[in-house]
Formats: sequence, C-alpha cells, structure tokens
Amino acid sequence: QVQLVESGGGLVQAGGSLRLSCAASGRTFMFINYAMGWFRQVPGKEREFVAAINYSGSSTYYAASVKGRFTISRDNAKNTVYLQMNSLKPEDTAVYYCAASLRYYSGNYSPGTYSAWGQGTRVTVSS
Repeated sequence: QVQLVESGGGLVQAGGSLRLSCAASGRTFMFINYAMGWFRQVPGKEREFVAAINYSGSSTYYAASVKGRFTISRDNAKNTVYLQMNSLKPEDTAVYYCAASLRYYSGNYSPGTYSAWGQGTRVTVSS
C-alpha cells in the first residue's frame, strides 16, 4: 500500500511561484521503483497531466501548457517528489495531485497507468 501526501498549495498572484511537495510512504513501498507524476483537475473537467519523472530523476516530460514554467524533481532519499511552479497563470488554478506508477515512458499522459494517488492540494492563482 502506497500513501501519497501533497502539500504546498495555496493562493498566489499571477506571475508568482509555488513549490508543491508529495511525500510517499508505505510498509513495503520502494520509492525508487516508481515513476512519479503530477496531474491537476478543475471542477467539471477531466484530470489533466502536468509532469512526470522517471525512477532516478534522469528523465522528465511536461504538458505543453506548463513546459518552461514548471519543473518536476525528486529526492529518493526523502521519498519525495516536487513540482516547482513559476510564472503562474490564472489558468493554472486547480487541485494538484501526485501519483505513482510502476511504468514510465516519455509521452504517456494517461492517468490510468498510475496506481496510487494523493488527496490533492489546491492551487489558486489570482489575476
């Protein structure tokens, strides 16, 4: 069983920055065996892929809407994945979720390949 707990959301003005964290744990959970992703969702819309990172952190990819503004990283010693969000826009407002997957391949945007999810953290960007 994998537990994922996000933190770091909040209210920020457009152009500002936030850093989200996701701490992973579990009795038999090996963080380094999992690729990690961030998704976001607004009411009435499907969950949207944001960014993903492979097991070691050597490979990442992003949604076109956030590329160049957001950076995903991980610290395997701390079982934590991060999402640094810069130059935030009002359209980035959403609940952000981290997720874990045993599979990683660049260009996979589907939430269906992720087996564990956090409870989400809300990000609100004011104009």
